[in-house]
Amino acid sequence: MNRPESDKENQSRQRDGNNNDSPGSVNPDYKVRKRDEKTVDHFVEAILDGNRPSLSQAITLLESRKELHRAKGEQILEKCLPHTGDSIRIGITGVPGVGKSTFIESMGSILLEKEMKPAVLAIDPSSSRTGGSILADKTRMRTLSSHPKAYVRPSPTSGSLGGVARTTRETLLLCEAAGFNVIFVETVGVGQSETLVHSMVDLFLLLLIPGAGDELQGIKRGIVEMADMVAINKAEKANRTDAERAKRDYENALSLFPPQPSGWVPPVMLCSALENEGVEKIWEKARSYIDQSRAGGWFSKRREEQAIDWMNEVIERELQDRFQQHEKVKKQLPVLKDQVRKGETSPFSAADQLLEIFNK
Repeated sequence: MNRPESDKENQSRQRDGNNNDSPGSVNPDYKVRKRDEKTVDHFVEAILDGNRPSLSQAITLLESRKELHRAKGEQILEKCLPHTGDSIRIGITGVPGVGKSTFIESMGSILLEKEMKPAVLAIDPSSSRTGGSILADKTRMRTLSSHPKAYVRPSPTSGSLGGVARTTRETLLLCEAAGFNVIFVETVGVGQSETLVHSMVDLFLLLLIPGAGDELQGIKRGIVEMADMVAINKAEKANRTDAERAKRDYENALSLFPPQPSGWVPPVMLCSALENEGVEKIWEKARSYIDQSRAGGWFSKRREEQAIDWMNEVIERELQDRFQQHEKVKKQLPVLKDQVRKGETSPFSAADQLLEIFNK
């Protein structure tokens, strides 16, 4: 005769999902409590209070590939937007090894001494093979990453072009809402599409090193043209002669470019971020540029243009996501890929067929 099941045993079995193969709980009275999920309003309130863990969690929601997470992140951002726009946004680019992280660490430390709150959005390249990213900038910016009035957020490019991450604009705005008043965007390094960062910052700083052969050969003209300032880093005493020569070369090159719409003449300056020499002068020059662009109306005009760029970027991103998630497109895509691979159809024809399916 079977023993009647007690209430506790019945509850335990129900918790186990009626799966006879599942081991029972050691304590049948134990109840698993789900972590209370923060609401959008809770996130917004915490971010506006400068809560860094909540800021990081909101950024993670925006970076997520899950639609529900992104939708929640966008709601948080929408409510934070009225509290954005009060920071100075600085984009920093340069060849790998130029010392971008060291430079930002040095300048950020100077800003902390001036009672300012810097945030750093450090972009690391993702592997094209595995999709992974090292995200090591926090280890290279120990002072900023551990200081209570600073914030360092490394993000992977995750296939995004332009030297920035997919949601860099959104992350920047959340940092502003959290009260950080100088935002650095450190790009992955100089490349053909690196200039995208120019469309989201107030000042675009090109960082270079002396004595690297032909100083002008390895840098794309488009980046030099867009630079609001050029800094020759690693200009220590041993490198001073090469640094001075590089400075003259770039001053001559910049003099041949058309004048900037704001009337600003980009300066070329020397510094040693490792020895904290010349970095404060670069900050002072950057403030002069911001003051001049604000007085001339160029600052607000540039921000307005960046808002339109952001809108266009979101449209392109959403269209791409919807195209890739379209059920009929996903079904036909492997077939057409195989045909293209075998030479049975052209890439143009395959693309047209997929777009026709999507548009229907």
